[in-house]
Amino acid sequence: MSGSGLPPDLFGLGGRTVIVAGAGGGGMGTLLTRLLAEVGATVIGVDRSGENLERDLGPLMASGLPITPVQADLNDDEGIARIMACASNLDAPVHGLVTVVGGVPDRYWGPATEVTRQDWHELFAYNLDSMFFLSQAVAKRLRELRRPGALVAIASISGLTATPFHIGYGAAKAAVISAAKTMAIELAADGIRVNCIAPGPVATPTAAMEADPERDRWAVPMGRQGTAHEIAASALYLLSDMAGYVTGQCLAVDGGISAKWSHLDIDNCPAYARDRSFLEQWQRDPAAGLR
Repeated sequence: MSGSGLPPDLFGLGGRTVIVAGAGGGGMGTLLTRLLAEVGATVIGVDRSGENLERDLGPLMASGLPITPVQADLNDDEGIARIMACASNLDAPVHGLVTVVGGVPDRYWGPATEVTRQDWHELFAYNLDSMFFLSQAVAKRLRELRRPGALVAIASISGLTATPFHIGYGAAKAAVISAAKTMAIELAADGIRVNCIAPGPVATPTAAMEADPERDRWAVPMGRQGTAHEIAASALYLLSDMAGYVTGQCLAVDGGISAKWSHLDIDNCPAYARDRSFLEQWQRDPAAGLR
């Protein structure tokens, strides 16, 4: 039995390499890296921060788990080439990829009428480009090797519907879902599965949301935020042979929010907005903009 309490052969990942992009930070990417290694996969843990890799993956590697860290920028062709070169040098053939990348930093929150062209492009690069071009590279490698595989993109419930006051992020995550579904159809005949996970609010080290049980009770049907482990476990399932007939899907792991869609408050602003000061400023003076 592994440290996760699961038999290593349950998922069929033994002797296979899985790339986790966004493995640093101590959140779902780090947890997924550990879970994959514990069930027998060889894991390439990617992050653009060498400090994150050393801090978060170093202890896992020291415990003997088969993890290889790679510092790389996913929005750079050289960074993607570095990741794929590492995969070529490992004995275990490449099988899968999870892109745990993206987000919407505070400065991008605001009404659609105030979004700049630069902000729009930055959000798409951060959330869509980083997912697509690495997924493309892994899919090409799998085709070259004539091997089946599994790609998983972490999207968001913000990509499933309207996203007031964070339109760029929602549009980028919707594009992630669309890209994954399209790749799933194109690659199905090669035995390469492509799926998405759309998390709801998740408590992670980078979420920086204050605990608010009352908000959670009315905003989430299950009455709580998700955990990084729950998202990582869902990705592990989609990578594994247990999901061998699952492709082109977007799995909402959101405590029921997307079924009820109750997370907008009386101002039609997401209950999980980190900083409401932008809304108050905009309501006072819409012409003032965000900056």
